[in-house]
Amino acid sequence: MNEFYGELKGEGKRFAVLLTRFNSLVTEELLAGAKDCLLRHGVADDDIDVYRVPGAWELPAAASRIVSLGKHDALIALGCIIRGGTPHFEFVAAEALRGLGAVAREAKIPVSLGVLTTDTVDQALERAGTKAGNKGWDAALSALEMTDLYRRLG
Repeated sequence: MNEFYGELKGEGKRFAVLLTRFNSLVTEELLAGAKDCLLRHGVADDDIDVYRVPGAWELPAAASRIVSLGKHDALIALGCIIRGGTPHFEFVAAEALRGLGAVAREAKIPVSLGVLTTDTVDQALERAGTKAGNKGWDAALSALEMTDLYRRLG
């Protein structure tokens, strides 16, 4: 049996972190988690580029442009969409995630998903570093692993 996997090695790799400003109370914590993960795994601070967009709707278009720059080993998309009293949540969440999926399928680098979709602010905060860990850290860890796997795959 042949088994292929990526190791958590960040030395010499460059990462793009794409971050939404909307719900910044949550997204700034996701960013802190992602940066902490990357730094702890050997990524140099100067090799982390943070791109900020207004909200989740803008993530796919910005991700596509950032990937096309060809200067990163992976892109980490971070955001937070909290359900409100209208169907707006479903439309924005579906299109943002569908769009990021499309970018990920076409990109030659890994695109890691760290976009929260929650019913409440409390649920979002729990996933941004309190009770449920930090999903920004998790997305960065996935990006690290996938960069090494992509390298092994050629």
